[in-house]
Amino acid sequence: MTRQDQACPRMLSYRPPRIAMSLLLVASVFELSLPAPSTPLPAVPFGGGLLAVLGCSLMLRAWWLFRTRETAICPTAITTTLITDDVYRLSRNPMYLGIVLILLGPAVAVGGLAYYIAAFTFWLIIDFVFCPFEEAKLERDFPLAFELYKGRVRRWL
Repeated sequence: MTRQDQACPRMLSYRPPRIAMSLLLVASVFELSLPAPSTPLPAVPFGGGLLAVLGCSLMLRAWWLFRTRETAICPTAITTTLITDDVYRLSRNPMYLGIVLILLGPAVAVGGLAYYIAAFTFWLIIDFVFCPFEEAKLERDFPLAFELYKGRVRRWL
């Protein structure tokens, strides 16, 4: 077993919303404690707020579909249903996409580099750890259905 194989299962024990909140907290500490850069990124408060609301709506809609169809939300739990309609026609990972948009909200709103780094870091963790794990699980549990779905819908957008 390689070092990376050992790290991935350990990372999977953390819940993505907690990872996102931790990254947001770290970014906030950096943004509030470091002096403002000489060339700040543009701040678009309304745009940032709109991104965060859009992300929250997308995430909650996907979460609601999981709840109403009685399938596990936790990435490591047993999946009983493959959801391919509604927001899952746009993205195979609308909950994660929603969280990325939520994290991009403060970045765009205040133009803070640390917030952009937090959003990108979250996306990297999800794209390289959680998505491959979940997709392998879905390929195992729903071989034909997931293969067809994967051919129709992109991972992110």
